[in-house]
Amino acid sequence: MASGLCAVLLLGVFLSDLNASRLALNQELSNLFNELWRLDTNRMTPGVDYNISVQGRAGFVSQGSQVVLDHASLPLFSNVNEIKMRNTTTIFRLLKLLDNYERSTGVAERVTAEEQTETNLFLDAVLETEVMKHAHRYLVRKGQSSSNLRHFKSQLHLIWFHLYHRQRNTGPDSCGFEHVFVGEIKSSSEITGFHNWIQFYMQEKGRVLDYKGYKAREHDLPDEDDHVVSLQFSWHSVLKPVGSSFIGTSPEFEMALFSVLFLMNTERSTTVLVNIDQCQTELVVIRHGRSLGTAYPRLRSSNGRHNRQHSQ
Repeated sequence: MASGLCAVLLLGVFLSDLNASRLALNQELSNLFNELWRLDTNRMTPGVDYNISVQGRAGFVSQGSQVVLDHASLPLFSNVNEIKMRNTTTIFRLLKLLDNYERSTGVAERVTAEEQTETNLFLDAVLETEVMKHAHRYLVRKGQSSSNLRHFKSQLHLIWFHLYHRQRNTGPDSCGFEHVFVGEIKSSSEITGFHNWIQFYMQEKGRVLDYKGYKAREHDLPDEDDHVVSLQFSWHSVLKPVGSSFIGTSPEFEMALFSVLFLMNTERSTTVLVNIDQCQTELVVIRHGRSLGTAYPRLRSSNGRHNRQHSQ
């Protein structure tokens, strides 16, 4: 029975890699996202504003298991420039939102007037950035957004902050922002979402998150200046076997990328292959009706390795 299960898992991994390898590079979105990258002046610089220590490669853990060998004795983040974080309006206002949500799915969210104000201030700050302004202009040209800024703000609110049911036995218990930027725990045994480096750092600093090691293909060692990293970690003693995040990017950059993908596609699940800076990355967006269910990056190769391989 065990050998049969292993065969099924290996086949699933093979088919997933096969489907990923068939993705064609989306040059139009690569061009757009590289321009957003150039405009992202709030992005943190590796080796200057933060340092990470990837340490050891994490092992395979089946979903639901909480038993794992720790391949990282140190935290992932050895240093982050918190002064810059506090002085960057979008990051500062993002930090205000991180404690606004119930961690467990199935527990209805109750939004206070103060929390509504914090959400509005965060969206206002995001909309004032050149990153989101450029993404908005692109969406207007494509007929996917109104040029009216107030309407666009409402559109972003619906995508990211509209509350809905992940579990049907309570009131609305989740939203796209909570899932992607904050993270959730399902049935006290499974971390879902949690794809933001700022939340990772804050939870690690608060000693409720323990980094276990990086996840990568057998011969692919991540660099400490990679913009996307796949990780294994525990949060409130619950294990996430693998999760991936941008590292160092601003909240507006991530929201702009995934909002564009959400609005430019109508399928329940969308995956595109793009080159951003020197990273070839798959971006995944899954819808939950008219709102975002989840969104995350998956690094294919970094530091121009895909370009060198193509030229050989």
